[in-house]
Amino acid sequence: MRILGIDPGYAIVGWGVLEYQGNRFAPVDFGAITTEAGVPFEQRLKTVYDGVRGVIEQYRPEALAIEQLFYQHNQTTVIGVAEARGVILLAAAEAGLTICEYTPMQVKIAVTGYGKAVKKQVQEMTRILLHLEKIPKPDDTADALAMAITYCHSSHNRLQNYQPRSIGPI
Repeated sequence: MRILGIDPGYAIVGWGVLEYQGNRFAPVDFGAITTEAGVPFEQRLKTVYDGVRGVIEQYRPEALAIEQLFYQHNQTTVIGVAEARGVILLAAAEAGLTICEYTPMQVKIAVTGYGKAVKKQVQEMTRILLHLEKIPKPDDTADALAMAITYCHSSHNRLQNYQPRSIGPI
């Protein structure tokens, strides 16, 4: 099964595609979609949408794992991230992907086994699980891969009986 993990944002959207089969992860590809500050916000959202659509078209994932939005400090930032997250979810829904959302604590537990792990611990464990030489950069990309790993760990029973579907045009 192919899973797309996304760490949502409007300046940087980290993404990572994993192949998961028989309890084994294989990174297919990963990267980031970036937008420039100063560009009208609606154009930044279009760039995010088009970038996610491009990743979906190129790698044909069957599921999307995305971080649930939580508000911590900056009200202005959370609204922009929510809007970016909306266009990401739209792109995934249009492609017929199964969509699962995870909290940061769920990701920490799934990847490290410890709900209070720090970001660097999650990133290092992601590197180890995927047999990568170094932690992917930017950090948003490593976070997206961790999101995809979380989907695999959280959906283990469902994946045991997984039958591939034919993938047609988007």
